Amino acid sequence: MHVITIDYDICNSCKRCYKACFNDCIVWDTEKNLPVPTYPQECATCNWCELSCPDGAVKVIPHNPVRIPEPYPRSYYAKSYVAE
Repeated sequence: MHVITIDYDICNSCKRCYKACFNDCIVWDTEKNLPVPTYPQECATCNWCELSCPDGAVKVIPHNPVRIPEPYPRSYYAKSYVAE
């Protein structure tokens, strides 16, 4: 599952991360006047919340259960390479 962290020590309560999240993974707590990460399983990892934060308080850590495959070695398609 993806992880959304908010550093409340540097958060200035500007609501930009809350407004940027189209999946409602970040909700606004009106009593504390702070963003709260919820539903991280629905996070699209678009990172708009992280990019919109002017103070860098929001971090999105994606969890990708499928490994990215290693590229094939040049010997598999040697004719497509130009000799160096």
